[in-house]
Amino acid sequence: MGSRAFGLATDGSDTDRRGVFLAPTALFWRFEKPPTHVEGPAEEQFSWELERFCTLALRANPNILECLHSPLVEYVDDTGHELLALRQAFLSRRAHETFARYALGQHKKLEADVRKYGAPRWKHAMHLLRLLMSSRDLLRTGTLTIDVKEQREPLLAVKRGEVSWAEFERWMSRLATEADAAAAHSPLPPEPDHARVEDFLIRVRRASAIQDTAGGR
Repeated sequence: MGSRAFGLATDGSDTDRRGVFLAPTALFWRFEKPPTHVEGPAEEQFSWELERFCTLALRANPNILECLHSPLVEYVDDTGHELLALRQAFLSRRAHETFARYALGQHKKLEADVRKYGAPRWKHAMHLLRLLMSSRDLLRTGTLTIDVKEQREPLLAVKRGEVSWAEFERWMSRLATEADAAAAHSPLPPEPDHARVEDFLIRVRRASAIQDTAGGR
């Protein structure tokens, strides 16, 4: 994830890795349930248990949806292939609200930096614009693409502080307006396909339980 997945990596960029893991079904029968997420073991590494990941994706959580659409995948097993094949089931017009809400929160933080320090954290400003571009294009096309492609250089100029705060705010406002307009005619369904995702989760849990029983656990 991060700059490498977004097509914004430079020589000093970190490598952010995100993953999804399946906790054995038998662990859910105990009083102490398995974790919903795990940090590490390496730096910049974070993973969600499958059910938690699906729940957040159905809520159109921007970070989770972007994980599902990263062009850089290092490892995927059979369950992972099924999850990736379900990507479209998670997408809905809910993304308009969740992406916009996230962007608004980030903008408030940037405004606070401007008041306190006279300038925002330009890297965060760049990623805010990138998020709004992604949201607008998703609402227009019904497809989530997170690689910025030809917008790489204009966005990196923001990161380098070569764009004024006033220019940034105008750009941000224009993208937000375009996203609002796209939402009104979006090809996305009003809600995600909960039933299809739930069927997948039940099937995976059942297969895990059968495997545990066959293994004598």
